[in-house]
Amino acid sequence: MTDSLIPPSPSAADYAEAHAAHEAEIAASEPFALFGQWLKDAGAKEPNDPNAMAVATVDHDGLPDVRMVLLKDFDEAGFVFYTNTQSAKGQQLTQSHKAALLFHWKSLRRQVRIRGEVTRVSDAEADAYFHSRARQSQIGAWASDQSRPLESRFALEKSVAEYALKFGLGKIERPPHWTGFRIAPLSIEFWRDMPFRLHDRVQFKRDAVTEGWTSARLYP
Repeated sequence: MTDSLIPPSPSAADYAEAHAAHEAEIAASEPFALFGQWLKDAGAKEPNDPNAMAVATVDHDGLPDVRMVLLKDFDEAGFVFYTNTQSAKGQQLTQSHKAALLFHWKSLRRQVRIRGEVTRVSDAEADAYFHSRARQSQIGAWASDQSRPLESRFALEKSVAEYALKFGLGKIERPPHWTGFRIAPLSIEFWRDMPFRLHDRVQFKRDAVTEGWTSARLYP
C-alpha cells in the first residue's frame, strides 16, 4: 500500500498557519510584467532552479510527452529554452509547432501555465547563448545523441573525451542540430494557492500573437 506515502490534505489549522498573511489578489493588465515579478520572487525563495519549467508536447501518434527544462530568456516575444533538435522534444516541437509550459514554484505555492506557438530562435541568438555556456557543456552538446539509446555510461564519457580532444583549446562552434525554441503564448494562466482548494486563478488569452490580451478569473 502507498497510502502512507501520500500526505493527508491540509487541515483548517494548517491553512490558517500557511495563510496567516494573505497576499493581494492577482491583478495585472498584461501577463509578462506579472510573470517577471513572480519569477523574481521565485529566485528569492526557491532553493534550486527557479527557472525550471515543464515542457509538454505530443508525438506523431498524439501521445503526450513532458519533461523539465530551464527557461533561458523571456520577453513579449515568448519563452526560450535550448535543446538538441534531433531529441524527442526537438522533433515533436518541429513537427507540431505547439507546446505547453508549466512553472511550479512550490515554496511560493504558485504556478503559471502557458500554451502557445513554437518557432526556432535566430542563429545569432543560438550562437550567443551557446558560447555563453561552460566549455564542458558545449562539448556535451556535440557528444550526446540526445534521446537515443546509450549502450553504457562509458560510451558517453568516451564520446565527450573524443570531442574534447578534437576541439583542443580552440573555439567550439555550435552544433547544427542544437538551437533554441521560443514559445509565443496564446494563453497564460496564473494560479495561487488559497485555503480549502479555493485557489486564485487568472487567465490571459489572445487569438493570435499579434493581438492584445483579454483576461478572466477562473473557478478553482
